[in-house]
Amino acid sequence: MLQAATIRSYDKFSRNAGRQMGEALLKQLEQTPKACWLFCAPLDGIEELIKGVCEGAGTDQIIGCTTSGEISNSGLSINSAVLGGIISDCIDFEIISVQGLGKDSAAAGQQLAESFSTTPCLLQIFSDGLTGNGCGILRGIDGIFGDSVPVIGGAAGDNGDFVKTLQFGRGRIYSDAVCGISFYGDFQMGTGVQSGWAPIGLSKQVTRALGKTVYELNGEPALNVFERFLGQHAEKLPAIGVEYPLGFLKRSSDSKHADYYVLRATMSVDRKERSITFAGEIPEGAMVNMTCGDKISILDAAETAARQAQSALGDTNPEVIFCYSCMARKIVLGSRTEDEIERIRALFGPKVPIIGFYSYGEFCPIGASHSNSLHNETITLSVLGN
Repeated sequence: MLQAATIRSYDKFSRNAGRQMGEALLKQLEQTPKACWLFCAPLDGIEELIKGVCEGAGTDQIIGCTTSGEISNSGLSINSAVLGGIISDCIDFEIISVQGLGKDSAAAGQQLAESFSTTPCLLQIFSDGLTGNGCGILRGIDGIFGDSVPVIGGAAGDNGDFVKTLQFGRGRIYSDAVCGISFYGDFQMGTGVQSGWAPIGLSKQVTRALGKTVYELNGEPALNVFERFLGQHAEKLPAIGVEYPLGFLKRSSDSKHADYYVLRATMSVDRKERSITFAGEIPEGAMVNMTCGDKISILDAAETAARQAQSALGDTNPEVIFCYSCMARKIVLGSRTEDEIERIRALFGPKVPIIGFYSYGEFCPIGASHSNSLHNETITLSVLGN
């Protein structure tokens, strides 16, 4: 048995508001949840809100983070809090939090993986979207678990201010951290990953890069290449970069899945060094393309991701949808952002609970045989059932 529910609140963050959310969740589930997910705007009063949720729900098994938009059964919300919970007699959960992402993200990922009591069937993580290197976190985790444990989740946001994000684990608040929740037991999962952006123009080779910073493309300063492509709009970098992310091909080892373009969004530019820093790593030597998308292709991608997840789930009934979508999609979609969530709900039906947020990076494997990946400008869906 697996049952889930979600709650949304626009009340000012306080202990009482959190308590009311926890009590409402408890009422829907009719018993204490085994685990809860809290996603909220970066507003004052979060600490008291979390204390109230723990009291109302009757558990401190709560994980989550701040966001750039919250997702629940009620759709998209801004400056709100959403709370989800699961009860199950076939799944157990364990929550671990590790700080120090900025110092060494790979070491933090390794420490996280080593701290779980046993190897999980599924790991969901929420990391600092500003200080951490998501690719490094995954390397650390995969170094312990290998490719056998799928990793899903998102990088915390702060409504696009890019100042500070917060992560939550077992009633405590962190920053510069990765919080993870492991799933053990008998359940099925289907995932879907799509962006809606497509490569344009000639491919270029990354001839010099370090971590998340690209210095040269085809031996030319990276910023020069972007400025020539963007023309008069180049002065709007890095902000306009969300419309034209850089993409590189990730080859599929699974004959049932096509090769996939992993996207990287621009985060900052160094006009003196003529370099560009992205929201995720781009390997030196990789062949990359500028990409573009529009509202129609982005919304179609959300529906495709939902169909992928539904197909992967097979005959298993969907019981809960975790949705992590990039804040760049919200920027491009604007007033049509709600349509992205509606397309998912139209496919799975209104009775299947959905919870998630708009993030600064998305974690999800691509296809059944791919290694765990960090995405930008992408929607990822993980649908659980049993």
